[in-house]
Amino acid sequence: MPGNDRRRGAVRKRASGNPTAGSGGRRKRGLEGKGPTPKAENRPYHKAYKRAQATKAAGKGAGARGSGRRPDSGPGRRSGAGERAEWIVGRNPVAEVLRAGVPVRSVHIAERIDRDDRVREILRLAVDKGLPLSEVTRNELDRLTSGAVHQGVAVQVPPYSYADADDLLQGALDSGRPPLLVALDGVTDPRNLGAVVRSAAAFGAHGVVVPERRSAAMTASAWKASAGAALRVPVARVVNLTRALRAYQQEGLMVVGLAADGDVTMAEVKELAEPVVLVAGSEGRGLSRLVRETCDQLARIPIGLDAESLNAGVATGIALYEVARRRGLS
Repeated sequence: MPGNDRRRGAVRKRASGNPTAGSGGRRKRGLEGKGPTPKAENRPYHKAYKRAQATKAAGKGAGARGSGRRPDSGPGRRSGAGERAEWIVGRNPVAEVLRAGVPVRSVHIAERIDRDDRVREILRLAVDKGLPLSEVTRNELDRLTSGAVHQGVAVQVPPYSYADADDLLQGALDSGRPPLLVALDGVTDPRNLGAVVRSAAAFGAHGVVVPERRSAAMTASAWKASAGAALRVPVARVVNLTRALRAYQQEGLMVVGLAADGDVTMAEVKELAEPVVLVAGSEGRGLSRLVRETCDQLARIPIGLDAESLNAGVATGIALYEVARRRGLS
């Protein structure tokens, strides 16, 4: 009862120990640190963990239901470390990706979606290709695509598998045609990279080389811009572009850099029918100093006075056309 501890003979119980004294080592375990905080992906109740589990489950489902060799596997190819699958969203982009034959892990359609001509085409292509097809709620699709404007449709594409730079040259030598490679220096827009890959496929190039740092990667945007050409033209990543170009020079390839202040025009380069590496830089900065010094020749593309420069995708396409014309392929 309240106040019962004040009756005659009652003994008030006190907390064990001395609350005002230091621990003195008696609670050593409580003083020890608990270690570093786990990453968000490793905490079961964090949304990043749930997102990673959903991505992993979608990937396993695609592997279990798919048939044959994975489209992103192949001799001499390897995926970039730490890269994850990406999402392409929107009815038109998804339809274009499926038409072009871009490797797709899974197709996701929102429930009760308005099935117009594009959605019906997406469903037909997914069924024809035997792709895993899932009907999910819009909230789930929002979560999977990180809130992108998906229009009720999204596909998951695997991380790109890069080729080895030496394998590019060996494949070019084994083709029976003079090697033709394209290298990009400081091009950071993946749409430009995709456009270059598409031009490389159109004009008979054997591969594209990009640096690992400060350069665009073969993301979902690059896949889309390449219109499926990335399936036919390998892309290699190198740690040091200058070193890779010098190695190609030692194998007998001429390195031609595209520069607005080039000594000659592309049409005036005499050696285009021989083994060649075309190097294009970014629209703003152009070629870096070391790459410029490594090039055997700098060539320009004549343009009107009103235009300052061409982006890498356009410039490379024009240069590749000139090489193909010189070699009698166009």
